[in-house]
Amino acid sequence: MPPPAEELMTRVANGDEQAFAALYNHGAGPVFGMISRILADRPHAEEVTQEVWLQVWQTAARYDASKASVMSWIMTLAHRRAVDRVRSVQSSRNRERSALFESVLNRPFDEVTESAEAAEECRRVRRSLFALTELQRQALLMAYYQGHTYQEIGQALHVALPTIKSRIRDGLMRLRDCLEVTPDR
Repeated sequence: MPPPAEELMTRVANGDEQAFAALYNHGAGPVFGMISRILADRPHAEEVTQEVWLQVWQTAARYDASKASVMSWIMTLAHRRAVDRVRSVQSSRNRERSALFESVLNRPFDEVTESAEAAEECRRVRRSLFALTELQRQALLMAYYQGHTYQEIGQALHVALPTIKSRIRDGLMRLRDCLEVTPDR
């Protein structure tokens, strides 16, 4: 039977590594369990648990048996560390959100204009695609929107490679003409 936790803590305060190992074996489960419930994130819980046990080792001499039992003291340390981690993570998230919000608010007008113009250009291209023949549109969509090679398009449509190349070339020329003529700005 292992010695009582209070005796182990006294030995830990004097630098006894074996006593620390026994104290750790006695309290690791409850400490990790409580931290896990507070953080709900295993990697953070493991990290905080390690920090708590390091703190126990480093501050064992400060333990006062008249104020709390060893496990109560350790669980208090663990609870405080876990809550501090929750606050730290939340604070970090808040800073990130704030920075993102600030960057959006402080974007130069030109960026906003460029974004709006790019969206309008996409709409014009989509509208212009309907000016193409079905065969041209199908080949262009497969090549430029789905990322297929000319050879893959030919195989999928059961058409010779030169025919696919012609459809795409003719489609691009017609698309260019449609976009030059459409004064939607």
